[in-house]
Amino acid sequence: MKIEVFNTLQAVLDGGSLAGAAKALHLTPSAVSMQMKQLEAYVGQQLFDRSGLEVRPLPAAYELSELLGGMLTRLDAFRRQPSFQVEGHVQLGMLESMLPVVLPELLKRLRSRYPLLHVQTRRGKSAELTNAVKAGDLDAAVVAQPARGVSRLHWQPLLKRGLTLMVPPQERERSLTALLKRYEWIRYDRNTVSGAMATKYIYQRVGSKPAGDLEFDSVRAIAPLVSAGLGISLVPLMEPAIATLYPLTTIALRDAPVLQFSLVMRKTDMESRQLLALQEILLAATRVADRDATSEIV
Repeated sequence: MKIEVFNTLQAVLDGGSLAGAAKALHLTPSAVSMQMKQLEAYVGQQLFDRSGLEVRPLPAAYELSELLGGMLTRLDAFRRQPSFQVEGHVQLGMLESMLPVVLPELLKRLRSRYPLLHVQTRRGKSAELTNAVKAGDLDAAVVAQPARGVSRLHWQPLLKRGLTLMVPPQERERSLTALLKRYEWIRYDRNTVSGAMATKYIYQRVGSKPAGDLEFDSVRAIAPLVSAGLGISLVPLMEPAIATLYPLTTIALRDAPVLQFSLVMRKTDMESRQLLALQEILLAATRVADRDATSEIV
């Protein structure tokens, strides 16, 4: 029986339901339900009442949680003792747009908390990096998570970003339909998760293919074109400072597609001390990045 199952039990009791535990642990309700059935089989007792519309914990579930609580707390403290140095090398892939946003804070925190853990980064597109993790060429990667996660992989959510509309400076129009009549559409690479999302959104909003035949795989390539008045673009804007480098207006549309950026690793490596340490630092670094994200919402 994996220790994670006992943690899931505590999450169910804390959250009051299987759905609450699933949301807290970033699992599906069916996965939580499966774990609880495995736990019942392991201890040889029924822990939940499933006779009603909602699954309710029985007193035995609380008794088991109380019995295990002290042991799990001591085990976690034992794992985190300073005497256990986290050291070694990790091959980390990172979406190019995330490098300037996350990497400086990541390295700063790593050197402070885990000075013996060395991270070598490789940049690329989400699909390419995800395949490299699957193949074992990378230990983990920070990517835009597809709508359906790739099997055999573990996805740890880091941060979310809505696609941002970039328009020329001094432009006052805020209607996407009106803007597309006035300007050409500069596409973000359709072979990327964000580019495909942008294309689908534009087609749904406009109902036809807008004018424009320019397409790039970098926001830094698109920004100067928008700044020069050559078109508008819907992009994953991870660096708000780009609007300072290239004068333009950024608009966060209320119903724009939302990208989920996640740390992806192989499920078999989830208990690696190096990757757990990396995940801890990445979560802290992306929280800092999240605080810096601001734009006009219409």
